[in-house]
Amino acid sequence: MNSIRLLCLFLGVSLASFAQQPWNGKKCAVVLTYDDALNVHLNNAIPALDSAGFKGTFYISGSFPGFTQRLQDWRKAAQRGHELGNHTLFHPCDASLPGRQWVNPENDLSKYTLKRITEEIKVTNVLLEAIDGKKSRTFAYTCGDAKVGTQFFMDGLKGELMAARGVRGEMHPVDQIDLYYTDGYIVNNDSGEKMTSLVKKAMQTNTLLVFVFHGVGGEHSLDVSLAAHRELVHFLKQHEKDIWVAPLVDVADFLKQQKR
Repeated sequence: MNSIRLLCLFLGVSLASFAQQPWNGKKCAVVLTYDDALNVHLNNAIPALDSAGFKGTFYISGSFPGFTQRLQDWRKAAQRGHELGNHTLFHPCDASLPGRQWVNPENDLSKYTLKRITEEIKVTNVLLEAIDGKKSRTFAYTCGDAKVGTQFFMDGLKGELMAARGVRGEMHPVDQIDLYYTDGYIVNNDSGEKMTSLVKKAMQTNTLLVFVFHGVGGEHSLDVSLAAHRELVHFLKQHEKDIWVAPLVDVADFLKQQKR
């Protein structure tokens, strides 16, 4: 809070004013994240974001064909300001949990060692740096799974990553965010109206809202229609004076600055 007071004095604004616009001078922050390096992210999502002047966070699973077969396209996306985030090499998920029969036994996170998941994430960081030249990186937990056995594997990776995104649908104010389990709302065939209602709530409560997209107009069972996605982007653009739309790496950097 002392750093916030000093910032307010420097900028000549009151604490009350800051409380109403705590997110880089705006009411709330919205992060648009897209998981799994799908072709539709390059074909559909990025053009929609570019047309509005927004930057998204794209969580890359390094072995997926939507990444390996389109390296130059991802490099161009990064050059235009989109974040390439770490989503592991092989997208392991915990097959011991209910409803996880679909998990490939070779990618069963419950059978991983702490060393294996740690090294897989570190290698993915190196791979992504070779594409975008950047060292600051955020991470998204595959299937929202954050543990190997009883161990929270991010504990040993905080020096490698700026933040990590989960899939628990919640919003939090500036001073109540766990950067290494940043909550996100999974979008699953949601309407534009439902998504914009979440944005309105974030504006009213001065909180961080993170969307978790997979398919955008197809290519994944967790999908959002092009029309609904377009409606959300249009709403964000219409209310840009009140909403800070930014990649998670920028939001994480902002939050870390507030704590100094």
